[in-house]
Amino acid sequence: MLVGCADPKASDGSVRGIQRTLDARAAAVLARDEHSYLAQFAPEATQLRAEERRQFHNLAEVPFDFWEYRAAHVRRDGAQASADVELRYRITGYDSAPVISARRVELGLRDGRWYVTADRPAKDSAQQLWQQGRVRAVHGERSLVLGVDQDTARLKALAQRADRAVPAVSDAWPSRWARRVVVLVPASLEAMGALLGAPATSYRGIAAVTTGETGRAGATPADRVIVNPSAYAVLGDFGQDVVLTHETAHVATRAHTSHATPMWLSEGFADWVAYRGSGRTASQSAPELQRAVRAGDVPPALPSDDDFAFGAQPDALARAYEGGWLAAELIAERWGEKNLTTFYREVGAAKSRAGAVEKAMAEVLETTPEHFTVQWRNHLRERLGG
Repeated sequence: MLVGCADPKASDGSVRGIQRTLDARAAAVLARDEHSYLAQFAPEATQLRAEERRQFHNLAEVPFDFWEYRAAHVRRDGAQASADVELRYRITGYDSAPVISARRVELGLRDGRWYVTADRPAKDSAQQLWQQGRVRAVHGERSLVLGVDQDTARLKALAQRADRAVPAVSDAWPSRWARRVVVLVPASLEAMGALLGAPATSYRGIAAVTTGETGRAGATPADRVIVNPSAYAVLGDFGQDVVLTHETAHVATRAHTSHATPMWLSEGFADWVAYRGSGRTASQSAPELQRAVRAGDVPPALPSDDDFAFGAQPDALARAYEGGWLAAELIAERWGEKNLTTFYREVGAAKSRAGAVEKAMAEVLETTPEHFTVQWRNHLRERLGG
């Protein structure tokens, strides 16, 4: 088992002993062995053992095929020790790479054996769903929906929508992806914020988001679609379908989304997939931007990344999404859907943001950002100015 930097006071023997305790705890999770799981916690830590028992039962319905703890930076002070620990887990049939959660674990030495005495999220680390309550799992044909304090009917309805979203995304995005999606439904907006490690107010009015850090193209983190139960519930059937399809598009394109990918392209493409074939008019799908265009306020440039920041004014945020969607629509209509997806992949494959869009536009679309912006502004007038 991989173990990292220990301070001079933590001997190889103590590091190995601590890792053995963590390994036994991980094995107990996979074996669904409550007795063995609780045996790794200090007998006198009654409150911790009670909390861990609750969490052990909370995750009972979640199908894991991998679970491990990787200890690093072990610090020992006599019979006490602490370690920075990575919890890594993978959901069966859904994750091509593990989810990683940073933890701070404290341990005590008793009769030659290390026991866990405290376990908490590392600074700025997000909660896991089972830390919020008992997780109920609903299996769709192409989806797994995990909810806390949600009735089964609601979770089944979400699974049905996610099942429809997967083939819709696959039809628009021909590149290889898992063609399966995991949806998390916390109990509240506040619980959603805790899952994302961010203030809940940042997501007020946002129906759903997709986790998974963008990195170099080719990275495939384990994404989760996280639903804001209050904002999602007020949407109609069409709106809920759009949200699930949009977020599923992010899951599908993640391996080709990098720091080089501007938000107008990633969000615009996801909206283009969600609206594709819906029969919706531009007026119906871009009402905020239409109001601006008809008032003579055509945006001078494509939306910046800052325009998509959660917590922005709702009308400004809507205009950013609508502008990104119409940029993707313009590429699909003028250069073809195949070139839209090729352009997306080429931008994401760049090593840095600088020059990525310029190079992909030149090679795939045979245009420049300046010329494209002119065409995009004309497209807004044509689609929204009537």
